[in-house]
Amino acid sequence: MKIKKILNPVDGSDHSVRSTKYSIELAKLMDAEIVLLHCHDRFPLILVEPNFQQAVNAITKASEELVEPYIKMLIESKLEYDVRILEGNPGNKIPEVVKIEEIDLIVMGSRGVSDFVGLLVGSVAHQVINKADCPVFITK
Repeated sequence: MKIKKILNPVDGSDHSVRSTKYSIELAKLMDAEIVLLHCHDRFPLILVEPNFQQAVNAITKASEELVEPYIKMLIESKLEYDVRILEGNPGNKIPEVVKIEEIDLIVMGSRGVSDFVGLLVGSVAHQVINKADCPVFITK
């Protein structure tokens, strides 16, 4: 099995920094491309202009700032990469991106939340493991 594309979802946490480092090392070993993904909250639908556009601009700016350090890591790695910033629940969006982008491997962090579903891995990671059509590599 040849791994050509690695999806690296990030959320700004220390776990995401570690997962990006793993993604880079794996991509170097496999001569693979990395698709960096960040999913932000949904845009508020109850606002009207100009408040709606201000909210969209604020969310977009925050997302772009969040991915900046990861992009720097990817630039320094000299690997091929692409960036996707999407609106919506990451537990649903990540498996969608896997299909659309033809992803071979997901490398993501886990925050280890305390509820039953997220006891061993975070709830987003748990959703992705159950929904994704490719292997999922969870980092701590």
